[in-house]
Amino acid sequence: MAKVLVIGAGGVGSVAVHKMAMNPDIFGEVVLASRTKSKCDAIAASVKQRTGRDVATYQIDADDVAATTALIREVKPALVVNLALPYQDLAIMDACLAAGVNYMDTANYEPREEAKFEYKWQWAYQEKFKAAGLMALLGSGFDPGVTSAFAMWLKKHKLKTIRTLDILDCNGGDHGQHFATNFNPEINIREVTAPARHWENGDWVETPAMAVKQTFDFEAVGPKNMYLMYHEELESLAKFIPEMERARFWMTFGDAYITHLTVLQNVGMTRIDPVIYEGKEIIPLQFLKAVLPEPSSLGSTTKGKTNIGDIATGEALDGSGEKTFYIYNICDHEDAYAETGNQAVSYTTGVPAMIGAALMVQGVWKGEGVFNMEQFDPDPYMDMLNKHGLPWQVKELEGPLAF
Repeated sequence: MAKVLVIGAGGVGSVAVHKMAMNPDIFGEVVLASRTKSKCDAIAASVKQRTGRDVATYQIDADDVAATTALIREVKPALVVNLALPYQDLAIMDACLAAGVNYMDTANYEPREEAKFEYKWQWAYQEKFKAAGLMALLGSGFDPGVTSAFAMWLKKHKLKTIRTLDILDCNGGDHGQHFATNFNPEINIREVTAPARHWENGDWVETPAMAVKQTFDFEAVGPKNMYLMYHEELESLAKFIPEMERARFWMTFGDAYITHLTVLQNVGMTRIDPVIYEGKEIIPLQFLKAVLPEPSSLGSTTKGKTNIGDIATGEALDGSGEKTFYIYNICDHEDAYAETGNQAVSYTTGVPAMIGAALMVQGVWKGEGVFNMEQFDPDPYMDMLNKHGLPWQVKELEGPLAF
């Protein structure tokens, strides 16, 4: 049994801590820290009610490397699980290096001043972690995370090569709000409004945000409009599946969401550069975040399902020619809320965070340096998805997507 320190008390942090508490044979002690201690205390109270286990809580500003280092040294965990904001990845990695503790996150670093996420900043820590004899695992959420494990499982069990890959992320849930985001509004809107990029023939192809739309009929959800976007796992998948000719990421959005977002963009509310208001600097997107519904408050009203998966085409392992496989998970918002008090968007990230942490603290996945999901055997990860609330299925399709 291991002690872990979780940093971040949003919906994902809540799910991860609940699921860790439900697995005492792996996680002997769970500690939770956040900028707002009251959020940690509320999660701890829910965990106590649901599992009977105690979770110690702390207040921490994860941007403060010295303070975070001091907290890690005080807690003495085997692993720090970073479920805070992507802006804080490097600071928490620095604190882990200073304190001599392994690191894991669910989303890659992006600078506050630019909506641009790349692995280069974290990959640059490779030699530091290797020299310290420590391990950093990047991106053990759903996308990134499970989507990479899906691809590598297909490559291990079904396909000798992957020629094309499409990742399809559908949230078919309805929370009853006019406009709300299912995870951190600031991160969500930065991601959606950034230019789209996909991998094709050894290079990145950039298109305007939300400019490419297709319709797909998702099992258990139905037909939905989905938009071409950039997502960080495309970068690591392109690196670790070098034969891949094309990789794309698609996410569904309803018409009402697109209408609201377009208006907010047009009036400047999605800007991430500071403006002067009543003599003070404010960032419009951060102000917008403050007036939008808190994602963790949406669990009790959200109904419907998510459907997230990979469609991969390549040379079959059995020598039968080119084949296409679709591997995916369907998650029910109401089931997720009943188990952890959080809706499925948080659940589908928080459960894989727990699984990645479990494989690290048990020594199933181990190494020295900075690692992406694609570098490890997917089988134990895939087995734990089935056991801990995210069962997956795979089926053969007649061919790749027609578009």
